[in-house]
Amino acid sequence: MSLPTDPSLRTTNAAAVPAQRTVPDADRIAIRPFEVHVPEEQLTELRRRLAVPRLPTRELVPDRSQGVQLATVQELARYWATDYDWRACEARLNALPQFTTEIDGVDIHFIHVRSPHENALPLIMTHGWPGSVIELLETVGPLTDPTAHGGTPEDAFHLVLPSLPGYGFSSEPTELGWESGRIARAWAELMDRLGYPRYVAQGGDVGADVTDAMGRQAPEGLLGIHVSLLAAALGLKDGLPAESTQELAAHEAVNTFTMDGFGYFLEQSTRPQTIGYSLLDSPIGLAAWMLDHDTDSYHKIARAFVGGEPVGNLTRDHILDNITLYWLTGTGASAARWYWEFGRALAAAAGQAPPAVAVPVGFTTFPGEIWAAPRSWVEAVYPNLTYFNEVDKGGHFAAWEEPDLFATEIRAAFAPLR
Repeated sequence: MSLPTDPSLRTTNAAAVPAQRTVPDADRIAIRPFEVHVPEEQLTELRRRLAVPRLPTRELVPDRSQGVQLATVQELARYWATDYDWRACEARLNALPQFTTEIDGVDIHFIHVRSPHENALPLIMTHGWPGSVIELLETVGPLTDPTAHGGTPEDAFHLVLPSLPGYGFSSEPTELGWESGRIARAWAELMDRLGYPRYVAQGGDVGADVTDAMGRQAPEGLLGIHVSLLAAALGLKDGLPAESTQELAAHEAVNTFTMDGFGYFLEQSTRPQTIGYSLLDSPIGLAAWMLDHDTDSYHKIARAFVGGEPVGNLTRDHILDNITLYWLTGTGASAARWYWEFGRALAAAAGQAPPAVAVPVGFTTFPGEIWAAPRSWVEAVYPNLTYFNEVDKGGHFAAWEEPDLFATEIRAAFAPLR
């Protein structure tokens, strides 16, 4: 089964759906096989747009302090238009078992790879922005078939990789309220629908917030969670320890982000519709917006294009796989709306302590993360921390950049819960 990739066909609106239309319950909860087949004319149109860009003049500074640098965008656009092959990514996706199922009115796309090892532990992993399931693909082998990647059968996971609502091949919500808590409940329903009575959850970026919400909701069957971004530090930083060298560095990193790296976050949490027009109309505008995330990942991505020296799996093709997915599905605006929902949910909960996380928590600090959280910070947010480790490489897109190291961390974090 294929999902239309033209945004006009993906979007459901009131005018397109008869008011009295009903869907039988069996059809609503059905799990449907899915494949990606993008019409060739969409790829031709993308190349046409890339061939006639209108670019600004070169930035007036020698660094990225004014934004994504012209040389990076020029080389990205050239490679995208002339050398990049979406069909390779399409084949890579279609080589994995993909499905869709309707949950709470949204068609959720997910990859579901069962391990060849009978006693594997089910694991649901959630991507973030500006990522997608693309950023998690390199972890599929190490996590589901560890014996082929230096592990043992006891390390194996059955893996579920959903696309967030409004991202990738999941449909766009047509009503308000799809913040992390609602997504967390949908993920619990998905795991129940797949027949997993016990499972664990992991996430980074937006996925870290969703996974955190799962831990606080503690649905039946959730054994524990692992996250790699301490999202709560944004709101709690003034109350977090600031004595050691590591703690002071983390404070400085959070302050730098809120003062100098917060542009995309502020725009998407207040005006996602406004930036959405640019993201759906210009592939180069979309790419530049997605690259302008954090300094560490930006420099690594820029190196892949300008210097020809990719870091880990942040190669030109893998980066463009992710950007092209956003372009072909027309999800620039709908993905950005999560930030708007997040901001409203945060404001509504102001002054109220969130429920405690009721399951064991694992945390890995990657050195290139937007702020590398020290153990004291993680323990302040998660008093029931059961696993903590600091590794020597990897950044915000840890699973994408260093999939083998990331898989090792996931195995270690969840080993006591098997």
